[in-house]
Amino acid sequence: MPRFLVGDELGNIKSVGYNPALQGESKTALKTLYDGTATGRSKGIQKLALNAEEKTLLSAAHANGAVSIFSLNEDDQLELLQEWKETRIKSDQSFIGLAASGSSVFSCTTNGALLMSTLKDDNSRASHKLAALPSRLCDWHLSHDRQTFAYGGDEVEVSLWDTERAFAPPSESSAKGALANNKKRKQSDTLFPGEVWRAKNVPNDFLGLRQPVHNTCLTYLSPSTSANQQHLLAGTRLGDMRRYDTRAGRRPVAAFKGIGKVGGVKTVEKGSSEHEAFISDYGSNVYAVDLRNGSISYGYKGLSGTAISLAASSTHLASASIDRYIRIHSVVQLPDKVGQHLDKKGTVLERIFMTTIPTVVVWDQEQDTVPMDEDEQEGDDVWEGMKNAVEGDENA
Repeated sequence: MPRFLVGDELGNIKSVGYNPALQGESKTALKTLYDGTATGRSKGIQKLALNAEEKTLLSAAHANGAVSIFSLNEDDQLELLQEWKETRIKSDQSFIGLAASGSSVFSCTTNGALLMSTLKDDNSRASHKLAALPSRLCDWHLSHDRQTFAYGGDEVEVSLWDTERAFAPPSESSAKGALANNKKRKQSDTLFPGEVWRAKNVPNDFLGLRQPVHNTCLTYLSPSTSANQQHLLAGTRLGDMRRYDTRAGRRPVAAFKGIGKVGGVKTVEKGSSEHEAFISDYGSNVYAVDLRNGSISYGYKGLSGTAISLAASSTHLASASIDRYIRIHSVVQLPDKVGQHLDKKGTVLERIFMTTIPTVVVWDQEQDTVPMDEDEQEGDDVWEGMKNAVEGDENA
């Protein structure tokens, strides 16, 4: 069954498991893994990240600028290992990115404060490296292999960086070049040290006016073998989805207009299928989008609040909404041919009321299990009861 981890505005971390085989009205199980109510809203959870290589480590970014590292013990409870603060963040700013890979934890804030923290085996104090990115950021993501990261924001074009070079100390030549080009940077296409690609704004509108840059969210679409070739998907305040191929040029290879119906695109999540993505807008809409032509395959009905976070497992979708509900959604396989009619559409399977507003949801991939059908279980029992035939056995 899929399991999701949820952070809320008071600093609590809970798990939501969905098991369709359960008997009764509810097929979900809600459990508190960490009680953060003692600290109040000052330590509300803004981002969560599971370590892809360490099964038991969970990172959390808080509203007060703190980043916490938790270990999941045998009792299925989170134990705080260590915590540090991002000192460059201000009270009116927030975390817009958090990622964990290997022994490193990456965090990024709206004012462009990027931090790489390296954990030690003995759980002693982590070491930190700082980097500075442009301000007014709205979203930041680390690639699956951690070789690159991407961001976008308000009047900040989607940009791709080399992770190692971003944290490398600037050389004397690059520092002089940066000073020489500082006055021309706004008018030129000069890349920052460590930046490998930057998007270019779409052409002017039909009146010849420049279109504003309002990137609200983005995600990587597929793992790439080359750091210089990445496929990115970005949502805008205008409600458009833009797909980028960094090897094909700086402008979008595809622009899907009007996907976000109310207030623009709030968040985007890559689905488990190759051409599938899920988006929410600033209203109460959550859609499944076919990236082959940018059409809305289906939408989920019955939502009454903005879905501020989405998490896709291999079989289901979870959404966290400001109406204090966590919803588990079914996912329908996209048709083989573009534009082909779907016989079924995704629905809301379960909704779980939270006493506080959930702020982020992530898929707990390590705890995800697929329930076995009764026929499969019976077949396994038969095979387990049979005697193994041994080479040379006369009765075999």
